[in-house]
Amino acid sequence: MSQQALARESDLVEDSVRAPEVGAGPVLAIDADVPVLESPLRGPFDALVPAGTARSVVNWLSVVVSVYVLISAVGVIGAGFKAATGGQAEALFSFASNPIVALMVGVLATAATQSSSTTTSITVGLAAGGLPLEIAIPIIMGANIGTTLTNTLVSVGMIRNKDDFRRAFAAATVHDFFNLIAVVILLPLELATGFLERVSGTLAGALTGVGGVDPGSVDIVGGATAPLKDLVGSVTDPVPAPWGGIVTIAVGVALILISITFIGKVLKVLMVGRAKQVLHAAIGRGPMSGIASGAVVTAIVQSSSTATSLMIPLAGSGTFTLRQVYPFTLGSNIGTTVTALIAALGLSGVDATIGLQVALVHLLFNLTATVVIFGLPFLRALPVRAAQWLANRSAENKSFAALWVLGVFVVVPGVLIAATSIA
Repeated sequence: MSQQALARESDLVEDSVRAPEVGAGPVLAIDADVPVLESPLRGPFDALVPAGTARSVVNWLSVVVSVYVLISAVGVIGAGFKAATGGQAEALFSFASNPIVALMVGVLATAATQSSSTTTSITVGLAAGGLPLEIAIPIIMGANIGTTLTNTLVSVGMIRNKDDFRRAFAAATVHDFFNLIAVVILLPLELATGFLERVSGTLAGALTGVGGVDPGSVDIVGGATAPLKDLVGSVTDPVPAPWGGIVTIAVGVALILISITFIGKVLKVLMVGRAKQVLHAAIGRGPMSGIASGAVVTAIVQSSSTATSLMIPLAGSGTFTLRQVYPFTLGSNIGTTVTALIAALGLSGVDATIGLQVALVHLLFNLTATVVIFGLPFLRALPVRAAQWLANRSAENKSFAALWVLGVFVVVPGVLIAATSIA
């Protein structure tokens, strides 16, 4: 590479890493001519209900029903897991006793479902049914890696224009690199000290009595979700063990997939416009504003994949710089933890605290990663520099992008699981 090209790349990195001044306006103004996902969004009830107040009411009611199904489904999975394992959950998951394998299970599961919320909600239910925490915690961390696949694939859609692709791919993979670095730092720390398990356990204990967590309290949420859980149980009870439990788990997983997918579709129609307003108003006004907007937008649309993917066309067009996108992706990590916390509300009985603890692990992991990596200057620049380097190489040679996507999200997890299982 020529000295001139090296200097140009160095300038790009430095411009991306340099922290914006608190209170400063956007470096690049929002241009009305920039295409920002202008294609109209269609909801599931558009063909059935006339536009206006009636459709809005139906959409919101459907979100409420879907949240109810989500909460109930977590309890269904917990009950099914208990029935399937007969209290021997640890033996059943002995293949994942290696934390690296459990981590890779989380990566593959999330990459396959394109939803960390689905993986974490299922893990919450499994933990309530007896899945050991030493397995559940790495799975939760792996979900954080797997969820970055969607926006990376979105950026590949801009591959025809070299400059747009360079900016878009850097904006997407900064999320990849941050979450990978977070796992590299915090997983060994967790294995050595158990700090996430201890702190989440303390918080879960302090929250005893909220919703269905305390088996001795008035279990409002558990009582409300009991009819659906009992209905599934009545259908699967005649099936002999362990198949009845396995069928129950499958039904619970299917309900979670359906409910989260449906919530995402409806909330996109209802809230993406508002999400864009929050995004445009906050991005570029400082790191804290960027993190807060990422958390808010993700909570609004209930999908970190959707929230971060909203940024890709803006980054690719040059509307936002990499340094402005970076904090937003950290906020999306925090915002996506809301789903698992909501799901944990439907749990009841002695194991409910464990389910809540797993949901809190997800929140604490992302908060800790943000404080440690973004808070320390010598670590803060690493994801940006790595993303910029990979984007520059991928813009010149498209095979770098293909190798990255296949390697991180498919090949490496599969090989590690296979190698560890054989060993």
